[in-house]
Amino acid sequence: MLEMLGINKSFPGVKALDDVTFAVRRGEVHALVGGNGAGKSTLMKILAGATLPDSGEISIRGEKVSITDPETARKLGIAIIYQELNLVPVLNAVENVFLGCEIRKKGGLLDKAAMEKAAAGLFRRLELKVSLKEPVGNLSVAQQQMIEIAKALHLNAEILVMDEPTAALTDHDIDTLFDIVLRLKEKGVTIIYISHRLEEIYRICDRVTVMRDGKIVGTRDTDKLSQQELIRMMINRDLTQVFPASACSGGREVLRIENLTRKGVLHNINLRVCAGEVVGITGLVGSGRTELVRAIYGADPVDSGTVWIDGEKVSIKSPHCAVRCGVGFVPEDRKEQGVILRMAVKDNMTLACLPLIARSGVVNDRQERRQALQLVEKLNVKTSGLTQLVGNLSGGNQQKVALAKWLATNAKLLIFDEPTRGIDVGAKTEIYSFLRELAREGLAVIMVSSDLLEILGLSDRIYVMYNGTITGELPGTGACQEKIMSLAMGAAI
Repeated sequence: MLEMLGINKSFPGVKALDDVTFAVRRGEVHALVGGNGAGKSTLMKILAGATLPDSGEISIRGEKVSITDPETARKLGIAIIYQELNLVPVLNAVENVFLGCEIRKKGGLLDKAAMEKAAAGLFRRLELKVSLKEPVGNLSVAQQQMIEIAKALHLNAEILVMDEPTAALTDHDIDTLFDIVLRLKEKGVTIIYISHRLEEIYRICDRVTVMRDGKIVGTRDTDKLSQQELIRMMINRDLTQVFPASACSGGREVLRIENLTRKGVLHNINLRVCAGEVVGITGLVGSGRTELVRAIYGADPVDSGTVWIDGEKVSIKSPHCAVRCGVGFVPEDRKEQGVILRMAVKDNMTLACLPLIARSGVVNDRQERRQALQLVEKLNVKTSGLTQLVGNLSGGNQQKVALAKWLATNAKLLIFDEPTRGIDVGAKTEIYSFLRELAREGLAVIMVSSDLLEILGLSDRIYVMYNGTITGELPGTGACQEKIMSLAMGAAI
């Protein structure tokens, strides 16, 4: 169905694609995987006409084509669902689905009734229940993602590229999406599936192509490729131990919470975190995990409850108060809340500690650069320099910058909400090692995660939430997925 031959693409100082040859069969679900910065997105942007290659050829159904812009790609039956949502927030769901391909009456006027009828049919297929006239900016990220999928379905694409389509979806939404993927496959649609979630690749993909450093490593049938072998192809080394061993010695109590309550959201939350340990918080979507850590950080208000930091009763009513109390927070949505994409690496890394490197309100540039360089080296941030914009880094390196921001603040407690979401397996292992190192240095660490293997592999203690309450506390050793899931569904064990 598709063949990309000898594709090359360079950006200033970077060889993004190096003689890449990539072929996909008609009616297959083909995974394209690799670490952040491997070249996956650049290759797909060339296919979509958003980026022009320096050299190479593209053939569709055996016929050579020239894809010079997105409109040409669309006419060739190519649709792409980008990881970064491509919607207009002020337009409603129907207007977004038909943007650029509106249904018109004979006189050229928009046929709004026809578009609403077609959109309603698409949404029923996706089990998406939203008001057709609601601005998409008011919808949840998961709902917006499903609208992106509806756009692609409307185009009747023969080649559909999905770039991390499940990152913001619930388990139910993922099941619905996979049902749609399999139905499209049965109709002969070719699907290129980009994901860091290996379990998804083995669940729905027929073959997998691995990229590394702008080159193709190989293409294999998924049913003949072990997960360990796939990881080895992606990171070019054996992954003998994903999670670093715990060295928890049970230090002093850094955080204690009693009866923390927010009406309708959190109910009598009690927990503690000690120096030198990683405490995991998990639960199903809607259980209150993120709401809890946002409340601890002062980002959301609470109605009642008591908080102690290092044995001292404190009142944290804002993030500013939290930072003064020695609490740092890396949020789930790094692009919107964790980093400032249009600011440089250096400026992002020192943003939380400016009072420590300034005198009379003036920042010491030399000290700021020295500190940022140390953080880049410590976290192995892959950047062209301290002045590179964070928005131009890969997802894994953006996350490292978000983490680095808190290292120079003399924090006692660091909270990480989904610290490895949307990053590749190699970057994940680096972040796991980093979190464990922080604990060994005596910091108290809270990690919120929906990945049970991550929770089990890294946590010294585990709190499980259900419907705004903590249903159980488990030791890191001896816990299992079955116990966690029982507690996450409200069952007693």
